[in-house]
Amino acid sequence: MQKENVAKFLLACLLMFVSISSQAFTAKEPQEGGDAKVNTEEEIKDYIDHHLADSHYVNFFSDGETGAHYGFSLPVILWDDGLKVFSSGKFHHGEDLAVIDGQHYRLYHSKIYKTDAEGTITYGENGFPSNERPLDFSITKNVLYMLVVSILMLLVFGGLARQYKSRKIPKGSGRVLEPLVLYVRDEIAKPNIGKNYRKYTGFLLTVFFFIWILNLLGMTPLGVNVTGNIAVTMALALITFFIVQFSGNKDYWKHIFWMPGVPWPMKIILAPIEVLGMFTKPFALMIRLFANMTAGHVIIMTLLGLIVVFQNWIAGPAFFGFTIFISIIELLVAFLQAYIFTLLSALYIGMAVEEHDDHHPADNEDIPVV
Repeated sequence: MQKENVAKFLLACLLMFVSISSQAFTAKEPQEGGDAKVNTEEEIKDYIDHHLADSHYVNFFSDGETGAHYGFSLPVILWDDGLKVFSSGKFHHGEDLAVIDGQHYRLYHSKIYKTDAEGTITYGENGFPSNERPLDFSITKNVLYMLVVSILMLLVFGGLARQYKSRKIPKGSGRVLEPLVLYVRDEIAKPNIGKNYRKYTGFLLTVFFFIWILNLLGMTPLGVNVTGNIAVTMALALITFFIVQFSGNKDYWKHIFWMPGVPWPMKIILAPIEVLGMFTKPFALMIRLFANMTAGHVIIMTLLGLIVVFQNWIAGPAFFGFTIFISIIELLVAFLQAYIFTLLSALYIGMAVEEHDDHHPADNEDIPVV
């Protein structure tokens, strides 16, 4: 009975999220002072692109008729002949210029450019803006949510750690987290890393819960798409890459540059391939997480957009049902992508720290032939 109530609650939350998201199409946040309503296919495409992109604002929803925005601006931090800090509200969603210390800055397609007093954007031969861009260290929407998730994890897991000092079995939210922590330790870290698993379990737990929570936030109508940002997935993949390289023992490097048990002409051929493999592993981590999460967002937003395009009693419920179905799958994908990233990271670390025995006994009668 209790499980049924939990299932009903989760389904109700999912229906609420999808319903709120669908309503957002009738009142989108304009990027450059455009119309706040979304009615045409082109406007829906722009809305999806806006949802996937990072932003200097946190916009909960907008009034399509009045153009009023309900949210808050984020701090802009620039380095341009000195440190310049101001609120992104000065841009008024790209409609105005921000004049700071006599310099004019314009927010154009979520990027900040230096302009003249008229806000002129010049284009190069490649069709992209050629205006000078200051170094941008701003707290954008993605950065804000990453900070929020980091603080949340610090508080929750810090509390879980303190509970273990006074009791063997945690209480409250710790009872939910403990099986997941043990699963990452016993089913991911131990089998793939071996005896040195404790050294890397903290990293694996951090990356697993960090990705998973961000993926779940992406299912809400808050416009969160952190793991669908390739810069974020690249940073996560690079962390795994550097941990693997700095943890690699002599056997790891020996098997890359001078593989034992292989004729020397083949060693010369295999060495460049193995070096290339060092970089394809983090590349695969980066692309897999980015592509899967972006695809899920695009599919859900497209289905919601089709409700607005057709606007009839047959297509509306049908596409709403498809959206619910895809959203349920996305809940599984959110966990699965965090699991795969953590599993592959553990596997790469285990390959780097594994001790190899390259001296095989002459008598191999006890070695089974498969």
